Amino acid sequence: MSTLIVIDQPPYGIWTGREALDMAFSLAAFDQSVSLLFMGAGVNWLRKSQETSEIEQKSVEKNLSAAPIFGVEAIYADAAACVSYGLTLEDMVSGVAMSESSSELLHQYSHTAFAG
Repeated sequence: MSTLIVIDQPPYGIWTGREALDMAFSLAAFDQSVSLLFMGAGVNWLRKSQETSEIEQKSVEKNLSAAPIFGVEAIYADAAACVSYGLTLEDMVSGVAMSESSSELLHQYSHTAFAG
């Protein structure tokens, strides 16, 4: 069994993305196969060096860097969304793989959970 958790919400302002990340960490901690896919505004989670002092929230960058430690198998970014938001792999945290076809990726997993 494998699970793909899709985050399509921006990293700040709403909590659904953080809750989805917590779910991924929980599944991985119990030796479940889990990966993350960031789509739409969700690709902004993956930006390096986010400055969050003005909104008085912690950057999500540290949370994402813990994903491999918890056992999250892969972090994917939807290529079309990255183009829309002006992101390249160099702009993103390490360990992200670009997904050219998110629909094909969705079919590779037994379960899919959408945050949002």
